[in-house]
Amino acid sequence: MGHAATLPRNEEGIATVVGILKQQFGERLQTGHSIREQHGHTTTWIENQLPDAVVFAQSTQEVSDIVKACAAHKVPVIAYGTGTSLEGHVNAPAGGISVDLSQMDQVLEVNAGDLDCRVQPGVTREALNTHLRDQGLFFPIDPGATASLGGMTATRASGTNAVRYGTMKDNVLSLEAVMPDGAVIRTASRARKSSAGYDLTRLMVGSEGTLGMITEITLRLQGIPEAISAARCSFPSVEVASKTVMAVIQYGLPVARIELMDAQLVKAVNAYSKLSLPETPLLLLEFHGSEAGVAEQAETFGMLAEEEGGTGYEATATLEERNKLWQARHDAYWAMIQACPGRKGIATDVCVPISRFAEAVTAAEAKATEMNLFAPIVGHAGDGNFHASIMIDMEDADEVARAGAFVSWLNELAISMDGTCTGEHGIGQGKRPYLIKELGAGTVGIMGAIKSAIDPDNIMNPGKILPE
Repeated sequence: MGHAATLPRNEEGIATVVGILKQQFGERLQTGHSIREQHGHTTTWIENQLPDAVVFAQSTQEVSDIVKACAAHKVPVIAYGTGTSLEGHVNAPAGGISVDLSQMDQVLEVNAGDLDCRVQPGVTREALNTHLRDQGLFFPIDPGATASLGGMTATRASGTNAVRYGTMKDNVLSLEAVMPDGAVIRTASRARKSSAGYDLTRLMVGSEGTLGMITEITLRLQGIPEAISAARCSFPSVEVASKTVMAVIQYGLPVARIELMDAQLVKAVNAYSKLSLPETPLLLLEFHGSEAGVAEQAETFGMLAEEEGGTGYEATATLEERNKLWQARHDAYWAMIQACPGRKGIATDVCVPISRFAEAVTAAEAKATEMNLFAPIVGHAGDGNFHASIMIDMEDADEVARAGAFVSWLNELAISMDGTCTGEHGIGQGKRPYLIKELGAGTVGIMGAIKSAIDPDNIMNPGKILPE
């Protein structure tokens, strides 16, 4: 198990703040063990560190009141969305107050003519897209999990559509946030561009709750494409599949999604979903645009794939057939769980320049085999991001140690290729040891100076991102 460092507790301050907030929030402040455990970290192998209380906030003013109380008594305060983050982001290493934002779940405004909207942080991406559907609009960032938009913004999430639509940093126009003293700020207007001062929006996106607590987000939207086409193709090796991805990107083919699954994962999906795919590496693609455009894109990909040695190419534009083609990807997580009953999945998320993608994925496959680890690979291949999902027996100390060594090796490999230790999951607690290696002590020192200036008492999600 990943052991997260504990931090000194302010027992007197915590007790005082819990008493203050109990008076204001009544039953919306909970101190039961099970709910505190739920609001510590539960989705990875990092140990759970419980907050002392959970408060369910319903407005920006309430969040401000909570933060002011915590600031007055120097008590940690941690934002909580849906708990789907993967690097210990919502743990409470010094105890404190978890602010559950799930009840702040309103779509406040949709400006269809400007292709933007304003939402509260507890709105999930699925709920937003349901709300937008009858207006012919959608929000494209899809991290896979049922994540809240506040959490996605805080961790700078991305996902399968990033190759065409970018990540959260490209799709957030403005934020409202409660700062460590309880003050409420708005970082920008709805204008599509601005040269007005420091870009505080980008500073807050990806700050993982360490600089402030996001209470509203203004998001860029997209029109639902006229047509969508999906394609699937098998390859003799991960290296050949990865080289095909590089050819697609260099050709300039405007793919919306391009996902890689290695042979181990395809085999697991065949068993789970009763499919009969060739048990070799697989690429899954999606194209968005006009009917003629997506047909041409699918045809062009087919030619590129064939040139690289791809076989079994299929493409379709009908919804039912698209869903069948993508079933392998949608079932990947459950297929891995079925293949390894009783084991826990540890998802890595390195990202490398696209020219190094084939080399990195091939090396990761070989290293996992060498270390006797079952670590199927799935990649958001279009932007060089991939996950080796290690399935481990948490009761087997040797296997846990090998998994830890593999994760460390993979992070170091990505950094050595001028890549990153985290393409989309964030730093949190789990990736902190690699931040200086990736960015350098000087850059991380500037981050520390910003954190100290904005949050001198270190109450906003302490123990995350920055090294001790």
